[in-house]
This record gives sequence, structure tokens and C-alpha cells, in this order.
Amino acid sequence: MFRQTKRRTAGRRNFEQGKNGSIYQSLSSANQYNSRLSFYDLPPLEEITLEEFETWAIDRLKILIEIESCVARSKSIKDIEQTIKPLFLKYLPLNPSSTNNEAMTYQERRKDHYSHYILRLVFCRTEELRKKFIKNETILFKVRYNMLQPKEQQEFIASYKDKLPWQYISNEEKVDMFEDLYAATGATVRNVLFMESGDPSFTITNEQLKQHIRVKENFIKLPFDKVPNLVASRSVLLKSGYAYIPSTLQLNLLSIEFQDILTRNLMRTFQTLPRLEEDDRLLPLLNNLSHNFSNIQYESAFGSDPSLISDINAQSITTPAINKHYPLCASHLQKNLILNSHMKYQGRQQLGLFLKGIGLNVDEALKFWSYQFTKSSNAINLEKFNKEYKYNIRHNYGLEGARINYKPWDCARILSKPKPSKGEYHGCPYRDLSVDALVNNLNEMGINDQQDINGVIDDVSRNDYTVACTRVFEMTHKNQLDKSNKATEGMHINHPNLYFDRSRQLDRLDSKTSQSVSSN
Repeated sequence: MFRQTKRRTAGRRNFEQGKNGSIYQSLSSANQYNSRLSFYDLPPLEEITLEEFETWAIDRLKILIEIESCVARSKSIKDIEQTIKPLFLKYLPLNPSSTNNEAMTYQERRKDHYSHYILRLVFCRTEELRKKFIKNETILFKVRYNMLQPKEQQEFIASYKDKLPWQYISNEEKVDMFEDLYAATGATVRNVLFMESGDPSFTITNEQLKQHIRVKENFIKLPFDKVPNLVASRSVLLKSGYAYIPSTLQLNLLSIEFQDILTRNLMRTFQTLPRLEEDDRLLPLLNNLSHNFSNIQYESAFGSDPSLISDINAQSITTPAINKHYPLCASHLQKNLILNSHMKYQGRQQLGLFLKGIGLNVDEALKFWSYQFTKSSNAINLEKFNKEYKYNIRHNYGLEGARINYKPWDCARILSKPKPSKGEYHGCPYRDLSVDALVNNLNEMGINDQQDINGVIDDVSRNDYTVACTRVFEMTHKNQLDKSNKATEGMHINHPNLYFDRSRQLDRLDSKTSQSVSSN
């Protein structure tokens, strides 16, 4: 897709690769990444390949997409942290510094650094994209800060002493002032712990709270005029012109600083973006990523192992054992195909490629479609089907025409299609069905609690259709999700085949667990 050869371009800096690497190699040492956390205030200077440019951007984007979904479902910071930890390990690991493997530490932090700047190019283009990027990057910053050890947090603060003139109080000073610190900040710390827990029944005794403050809270002191909001809300201790701020509130100050820096830098990136207009290597990728926040190509987890799709055939895909894993869009399409014995082009494309994605091979696809189209006493017989529809099915499998191996439609593409007219059933049911029809479908899926239904309707009213689908997935798989520690990985549903594959994975895991329990 992109040229791998180097070229010299007028009007931009050209980096020459020498015997020892880039001319900026001396700047690219481990000293550049002393901490796992960063304000990203220094731009990267090394060359990277186009493959790294694309892969790193997509890996970081997957994490931001999951954060976006969690926020839309009103999850707490603690819940978000638990949800995206598996994604960190998979796509953007950031391990503590290790003298045993400095090279790995450097590469991890380098990827984090570059991927952030690459996505700045993607999301600086409009006010809406900038707000979304700032919001999700700030949450990512908070989660990462909470994952640091207290010593790492202090070292991070110390590394930005020019921007953050914070002064940590000593343990001796903390002990001397403990009663005053507890009296002034105890209620604030209690409220923060309650909000972070996400549990309405969360409680903590006064003794437990004192112990928490004594052991886990590191206090800083700042001139009181630097934190007027905290002073006005009586959230901190004031003494001798200083405000004493516990760790639970320090993160809010840090995140505000992070937001301010990122906001300014995104505008600078936007102003310099025209310089890239002549670069035909990067623009196609940047344009593709900026079109839709969740437009990432899904790769089926079942495609690489034939044993996992061995039960997918023309007969089985209409059985409850398989249909229970369908997302609403696929079940809506197949139900109306069976009912009407016909389907128009857009619906055939959407359903046909979905079935291909779950493992239905071309021979079984021909059996399925020919039977559905010819089973009723309508005008279509087998001869007419072969003449008018067979070519299109084989074409989707890359066996006719240009022989392109077409991939199943993701949610972004489905939502980009025109809404279905009378007699059409393609599209997204969360967008296209009336509220009453949608509620009936949810009831058929086993969702009857009015509060759950209202949550889905609220998502739909905000045009958060993939969030609504993700919420439905969580409701219909609640028991299985509770049993699975790995189930949170990649849980945001932005592809119908992702819904199907995750559902089957949970079902198989549940079956294995049940068999293991019964055998014991």
C-alpha cells in the first residue's frame, strides 16, 4: 500500500541514515523515556517505517475505542482500568524500567510516544475529533497514573518540576500534621474512593480511612492561590499560605495540566497539517482513520483454526445453537430472508459477507441461498437462481470478476449505507427500527428489564449504536462474562462478526468450565 523506499521531498527535513542509525540516535536513548508516563511535550525525531506508522496508530486507537465505549456506558475509572488492562498488555505494554532488558523498555515507550503523535495527526482535523481525542487520552493518562507505583508517581512529578512546582512533604511532617490532614481531607478522600469503586454499597470506616491516608496518601503543598477551586470547596488543608493536597486529588490537577498541554499542541498540529497534503504515503491512512473513530478492520479469531468453524454449514446457521450468537443486525436479516424467501441486493451483501465471516464456505453458501430463494412457490426456481444470483455469491468469495476476497462489513460501513426502504432489511436495527420494534426485538433476545431497555434506548437516542450493541451483548452474556477473566478484552462491539465470535468464545469457555466442574 505504501512505498518502502526513501525519497527526498522539497520543503521538509530529510533524515539520512548513517552507520549508527539516525542522526538523532544520540537523543533516542533510554534517558529520553525515564518514566512510563508522559505529557508528550517533546516530539519524536527518529524515522520509523510506514508499517510501524500504521500498526502503532491502530494499536493505540483500539485502546481509545474501548475507553470511549466505557465512558458512554458510565463506567468508573476503576472499571475502565480493569477493562483496558488486557488491551494494554496486548497492544501497548509499558513495563517498569528493567536493567535486564533496557532495549525492550525503550521500544515499548518509543511505541507509546510515536503512536500518540501519529493520532494527533488523525484527530486534530476538527473540533469534534479534538475533543474526543483529548477526553480519551486524558482518561488513558489517569488510568496509567493510577497503575504507577507511588515512587514512580513522585519521580514523574519530579521530572516535570519546571511545569509542576510541586513539593512533597516528608513523612515526619505528615506524621506531625496527620490529625489536621485527616480532619481537612478525610471526607474528600472518602468521596473519591467511593466514586472510584463504582459500587453503590461501598463503605469505609473511620479507622480504615485513617489507615488509608496514613499509608497510601502522599501529600504535596502548593501556594493556596494555585488551587482556588479546591480551596473554595474546602477539600484541602490550608496552613501558612499553603494548600496540602492528597494523592487522590493530585491526579485531577495533573489531568488538567495534561489537557491544557494537549489542547494547545493539537491546535499547533492542525495549523501545520497542510504541509502533509503532498505526501501521498501518509494522507490515505490518516484520512481513513479520521473518518470514523471505530473504523478498524476486524480479523476473525475463528478464521485460522478449521476446527472452530467445522459446525458452520447451510443447515446449522438456521438453528438456535448458531443463531443465539448472532448480533441483532444479522438475526434481523436472516429472519426476514426466511420469512420472505427473498432479499434485495444490499441485504444479500451484508448477510452474505457476515455468513462468510463466521465460516460458511462458498458451496454451503450456495446451498443456503438457493434453498431460501426457491423453497416457496414464487417466481424463482433453481434455474433462475443460478442465472441471476449465483454469480454474485461466488463474486463475494473472490471466485468471479476481479477475484477480490471481500471482507464482512463492519459497523462503520453498515452505518454509512442508506437507510433501508420498504422491503429492505439491511443496515443497523438500532438506528433503523422504531422504538417499539426495537423493544420487541430486545424482548426476544431475553432482555425484559425496563431499566436495561431504557439504557439501550438512551444509547440509540445519542446515536451511539455500537455502544447500544455492546450493552446488549453484556446483558445477554452477563453470566458468562462474570465467569471469564479474559472476556473484557476487545469488548467494544464495532463489527457484527466480532459479536458472533466473542459470543461463541464465551459459550465454549462456559462449556469447558462446566465439563471441568462435573468431572471433578
